[in-house]
Amino acid sequence: MPKVMFMIEGNLCGDRVRLGRALQKPPITQEELARRIQFMGYESMTKLIISRIEKNQRHVCDAELLVLAKALHVSMEWLVGDTDLFPQIPEKEGAQDAVR
Repeated sequence: MPKVMFMIEGNLCGDRVRLGRALQKPPITQEELARRIQFMGYESMTKLIISRIEKNQRHVCDAELLVLAKALHVSMEWLVGDTDLFPQIPEKEGAQDAVR
């Protein structure tokens, strides 16, 4: 019997990534978010990839979801819409200065 695969179009976090950028103080651009993520060691994340994620044109793997959450200082649950609370995850001392 052929194996049936479950396919999901787009992603769950695109709108929340865009909203998460807008809720930063001050708000950040896609390019700034890409730079933060690259600084964290995920060098393949670019402005174009973030744009495609936000437009639901690209899937997001679990590792990318984790790094997006860390870069935006939010929880993974918030990014996928499991909660509507915008929980600011406390940054490590000095981490914000290193990212900017």
